[in-house]
Parts: sequence; C-alpha cells; structure tokens
Amino acid sequence: MSITVIECPTCGAPVEWGPQSPSRPFCSERCKLIDLGAWAAEEHAIPGNELEDDLFSGDVPPRQH
Repeated sequence: MSITVIECPTCGAPVEWGPQSPSRPFCSERCKLIDLGAWAAEEHAIPGNELEDDLFSGDVPPRQH
C-alpha cells in the first residue's frame, strides 16, 4: 500500500494523508488556523456567478411566504 503525500496549502510542507495527520490537508493546527483567518478576512473567495450575486445583493425585496 502506498502512502499519499500532499503539500500543505498554507506552507507547502509535505503531509501524509492519513490518520497520523489529523489536520490534513494542513501540516499543523497553526496552518489550518492561518487558512481559516484568510477566509474570514475575505482574502480567499470562491468565484461566484455575477447574476446570482445580483439576485442576492439585498436589492430584491424579501419574498412573502
């Protein structure tokens, strides 16, 4: 059985993919928290659809149930 090794998305350190690496895909809890902080600071973003962004921008009145 081969061991899968990936790079930590934060620092690039090698990480073995398995139970011995509980913070995977990160090499450590520190790198995991650095990444979380980047998402919270909006340094990372998932590209969206401009049309959907417009629909949910708050310009549309709330739907009546």
